[in-house]
Amino acid sequence: MPDFRRYIGIDYSGAETPNASLKGLRVYLAQDDAPATEVLPPPSPRKYWTRKGIAEWLVLRLAKDIPTIVGIDHGFSFPIRYFEVHHIPPDWDIFLEDFRQHWPTDLDNMYVDFIRDGHKGNGLPRQGDSRWRRICETRCRAKSVFHFDVQGTVAKSTHAGIPWLLYLRRQCPDVHFWPFDGWLPTKGGSVVGEAYPSLWRHAYPTEGRTPDQHDAYMIATGLQQADHAGTLASLMSPRFQGQEEAVAGVEGWIIGVA
Repeated sequence: MPDFRRYIGIDYSGAETPNASLKGLRVYLAQDDAPATEVLPPPSPRKYWTRKGIAEWLVLRLAKDIPTIVGIDHGFSFPIRYFEVHHIPPDWDIFLEDFRQHWPTDLDNMYVDFIRDGHKGNGLPRQGDSRWRRICETRCRAKSVFHFDVQGTVAKSTHAGIPWLLYLRRQCPDVHFWPFDGWLPTKGGSVVGEAYPSLWRHAYPTEGRTPDQHDAYMIATGLQQADHAGTLASLMSPRFQGQEEAVAGVEGWIIGVA
């Protein structure tokens, strides 16, 4: 029997500001065994989702008593080297608060580049290095969350999205943020985790979807089909050696990376 009834895939974007309508922000939702379909933003002058709008929409969805798993396409935390260099305790909640203090990318009209360039916020004392990579990034050959200004990077979306994880954390205290709240979520609850659409790249035809639409579709569909096949738990149970598990519990992990 599936653990969840609702599967949400979000393709993220760190472009422009939190209240900007972005073509690259896409949301797909699958309910029970029905095919995943695109969720459009509420009617407004804005044609596409905003980062702020998605966060508020998620709070409403997660508040309902429907077991839901959400996969979001950006990094949820940073390599352990970042914690060591900046003397941050290896605790995700402390990291979220510290990051948001220095990188307030959830403020209205705030660009990630305003903080990167030192014009706003206080991000310069909390810079990373593109040579630093999380264990999960090394395993699946993903780019570093600090690898800005190259094609296919998630650095900007990660720096734009992390403060909204703090917002969700505060608004949805009963939701399991994987793997920071444990590798095995409690059955019957809802889960938010990091997704990487490239893991499902060859599993589903595009069928006329744009790349951003297809990424969100693949996340929702991949989670749904794995849950119904009984393999989702294995996708959330990576293999570790030595101290890797403890490190990954701080750095975060990507659902589906073995």
